[in-house]
Amino acid sequence: MSDESKVNASGDDSPGAPVPNDSPAGDAITPDLAKLALRKVKDPELGLNIIDLGLVYEIIVDASNNNIHVDMTLTSPGCPAGPQIMTDVERALQALPGVGEVELNLVWSPYWTPERIEPRVRAYMGL
Repeated sequence: MSDESKVNASGDDSPGAPVPNDSPAGDAITPDLAKLALRKVKDPELGLNIIDLGLVYEIIVDASNNNIHVDMTLTSPGCPAGPQIMTDVERALQALPGVGEVELNLVWSPYWTPERIEPRVRAYMGL
């Protein structure tokens, strides 16, 4: 999958690759674009977006077909909002123009802790 772009929790990403044939030039899906879409997904219990909470570990975009793969977690394995959050993630990514398939991978390693929350949000929360 050499036509992949990815971004990890620290925001590092590699340059985008060519746009697929079925997508206009302005509709290339990038990890940063996917991350921006995921900022709209909130944990309903905390009222904070899943990016700032540190729930998204990695976003990989296959530039040959605009497929998106996301590794993410929840605040706990028993999170009652888990199904809603996962559905909201899929909907937010599917709403991107020209997106291919969306694959979500729920992971428990590394386990989520409050230290994964963005520092500015932690400060706001008094953590």
